[in-house]
Amino acid sequence: MTATIAADAELVNPHHGRRWLILALLGTAQLMVVLDATVVNIALPSAQKALGFSDGNRQWIVTAYSLTFGSLLLLFGRIGDLWGRKRTLVIGLVAFGVVSAIGGAAQSFGMLVTARAFQGAAGALLAPSALSLLTTTFTEPRERGIAFGIYGAIAGAGGAVGLLLGGVLTEYLSWRWCLYVNVLIAVPAVAAAMVLLTNQVPAERPRLDVPGAVAVSLGLFLIVYGFSQAEPRGWTDWETLGSLTVGVIMLVVFVLIERRSTHPLLPLRIVLDRNRGGSYLSVLISGAGLFGVFLFLTYYLQQTLRYSPVVTGLAFLPMVGMIVIGSTTSNAVLLPRLGPKPLVPTGMVLAALGMVLLAQLGVHSTYAGHILPALLIIGLGLGLIFAPSINTATLGVSQDDAGVASATVNSCQQVGGSIGTAFLNTIATTAVTSYLVGKAVTPPVAAQAAVHGYTVAFWWAAGIFTLGAIVSGTLLRPGAAPVGAPEAAPAVAV
Repeated sequence: MTATIAADAELVNPHHGRRWLILALLGTAQLMVVLDATVVNIALPSAQKALGFSDGNRQWIVTAYSLTFGSLLLLFGRIGDLWGRKRTLVIGLVAFGVVSAIGGAAQSFGMLVTARAFQGAAGALLAPSALSLLTTTFTEPRERGIAFGIYGAIAGAGGAVGLLLGGVLTEYLSWRWCLYVNVLIAVPAVAAAMVLLTNQVPAERPRLDVPGAVAVSLGLFLIVYGFSQAEPRGWTDWETLGSLTVGVIMLVVFVLIERRSTHPLLPLRIVLDRNRGGSYLSVLISGAGLFGVFLFLTYYLQQTLRYSPVVTGLAFLPMVGMIVIGSTTSNAVLLPRLGPKPLVPTGMVLAALGMVLLAQLGVHSTYAGHILPALLIIGLGLGLIFAPSINTATLGVSQDDAGVASATVNSCQQVGGSIGTAFLNTIATTAVTSYLVGKAVTPPVAAQAAVHGYTVAFWWAAGIFTLGAIVSGTLLRPGAAPVGAPEAAPAVAV
């Protein structure tokens, strides 16, 4: 009987027999994408010194990646649905490795920025392919919980791992290895993908929704760009306001197009489901608040406590451990029994509490007494947020729509991160300026002003997570959702 069930599962799902090896492959692909959001940040000062670009241009090393990544996710997610996710995953891995090598060998600012932009495009092809393959590979409830727990842990902890890896590579090798390391990951990942995966395409391939693709790609591009310009230019600058305004208008146009399209890029039924919609918003909001940890705590550890890049990265490891514990436990044990409603809001509350603890930091605070407890609480909270949200956001979606549903998760995380970076940066900068009014700027006063800026940002991050608790608690339905396979659709292996 067991052999018959296994044979039936393999017939419907050609990846079933290799599912745990495929999980390792997909986790590696996701880690590579998430790492690149932070691993380059620690290398920036060294890269700037080597290539001689200005402080004003420094932000483009980060922004070039986020612009192409954020704007192309939905389009590339749908292309994976239409042309086969093995194909798009392999192309994404190869492209990511090649442009990372070019970026590592960059001899000028323009060469490095161009490589980072193409990295973002490769990541936009890679990320939704990996998550949609996970969605369609793991269909049994208990195994799906374990798989998404591991995947959610990578999504939540990858940024912190990137800080550690970036510090180690920059300090002991060179800033260029923060890019070269992707080649070492991509080569074995491509080999594994070629062996483990079967490319499946719909038996009847619908036409690509070109107007919808143009509208949403342009809208996301302008929104990410607008938020990236808010900190250096200010919120009232015409370029910032114009980009954000036109970006929102283009997203409204996108919704109108999708309502009328015969083959929509993003079927609205995907996001209008309460659990999925609540999960998407939870990922977006937590992505915005999370930068309160990575960004300002990194500054605090390095500039106030004078930690080295490596020690700074190590300081985040307890949080990474709690994310792993929270993700795997919540997804494998709690989510099938309770559903997402009690888990995600609780995670938001815990993350908010951790931010409140960080908001108590002073110039002479200690790691063990003040920072470590906050990181442990935040890590547990993030574990309760990310894995259940990602699982629920892709639950019950048909195989034909798995790619675009997965891309929507990545889009929410990317846009949330852009919002958090711009908003919290502006808040912190304004707080520092206000603190220094009427004071003589001595080194002790400057140090106190910087910490004041960080703590104000932590208070706002606590508010963001509190908003997330309210939104997720309102939208997510109570009770355990039925966890089963995505709706099957006729497909052919190519």
